[in-house]
Amino acid sequence: MRKVTYGGACSLDGFIAGKDGAVDWLHFSRDAQQIMKDSWENFDTVLMGRKTFEVSARTGGGGGSFGDIKTYVFSRTLDPKSYPGLTVVSEDAGAFVRRLKESEGKEICVMGGGELARSLFDAGVIDEVGFNIHPILLGSGVPAFLAMTRRTQLELLECRRIDGGCVYVTYRVNA
Repeated sequence: MRKVTYGGACSLDGFIAGKDGAVDWLHFSRDAQQIMKDSWENFDTVLMGRKTFEVSARTGGGGGSFGDIKTYVFSRTLDPKSYPGLTVVSEDAGAFVRRLKESEGKEICVMGGGELARSLFDAGVIDEVGFNIHPILLGSGVPAFLAMTRRTQLELLECRRIDGGCVYVTYRVNA
């Protein structure tokens, strides 16, 4: 079964972007770049919500295009015909990802904010959580985690200090 990992970079107070969507506080060190490179070699599939997709498209992040990596955008409002080469999924995210996990392939990455992640945590389909935690308190912004319907127990797999005072952590989800 394929592994699903939710992760990215966040502030110490748990925001993946500032109130205005700003990410100018992110520290792109050699350590962080190496972690991203090593991680991306394991993925062949990316999942993102509509808002993350729109921010990516607007800021030049490829708009969901990651080369050979298959990208699924979960949305009930995007018109799939307007985005050739992109797979827009309008069905229940948990059920879709459950089927995806059972298919052949490498690992699956969940990118972006809390709404898609919350639905996938609630569905019990996320296997790992990995974040590069930055030494800044944003106070408000786009949260990495939203209120969930159940508690999720985690087991620490890795914790290491990286350049810029950041801490990289990886947890296994214990259902």
